[in-house]
Amino acid sequence: MSDQIVQTSGPSLAPVTDPSRRKFLTFATAGVAAVGVAFVAVPFVESWFPSERARSLGAPVEVDLTKVEPGQMISPIWRLQPIYIVHRTPQMLAILQNHDSDLKDPNSNQSKQPAYTKNPDRSVKPEFLVLIGICTHLGCLPKQHFDAGDPVLGANWPGGWLCPCHGSRFDLAGRVFNGSPASVNLVIPPYRFSAANTLRIGEDTTQGAA
Repeated sequence: MSDQIVQTSGPSLAPVTDPSRRKFLTFATAGVAAVGVAFVAVPFVESWFPSERARSLGAPVEVDLTKVEPGQMISPIWRLQPIYIVHRTPQMLAILQNHDSDLKDPNSNQSKQPAYTKNPDRSVKPEFLVLIGICTHLGCLPKQHFDAGDPVLGANWPGGWLCPCHGSRFDLAGRVFNGSPASVNLVIPPYRFSAANTLRIGEDTTQGAA
């Protein structure tokens, strides 16, 4: 597009410049340049931050345990998975010793957990249980039924989780009961205590412990 108006009839004259058209072209060029800079800048700025995929592939999650009351469970997310963190009471821990004969894998010999949690409590600190909250049968989310003698699960129920999809039951250490469709205990993720009441999920205890 030309920014000049040329007279085509009459005596020969020098080309006449249209100031308004020149101003329009100047602004239009500047606008295109600004948009180009913006498109270049967006990926550059975004590169300062980890992508959603990078976060989902294993960035550790830090949890302040001072906010978890005895008997309470919280469920942060790590690697797109719900994590069950339970602050077990002395009563909850005492119950764990009373029903090994009712469990498929009471010593967690066939189940997945870090070596430092392979103990009767399945934990680094007995009062804090850390599990991946996904049923080992078909990947449903077990629901908490922490009260012993729960009316839904019977007078002999010691407390734990019930998977509502297919009925798998797990005790307060995440161990699976006989008669459940799930064959192994709930999985324990790597974790460590970076301070007395600070939990880091996604880092092994062998990387350092409080």
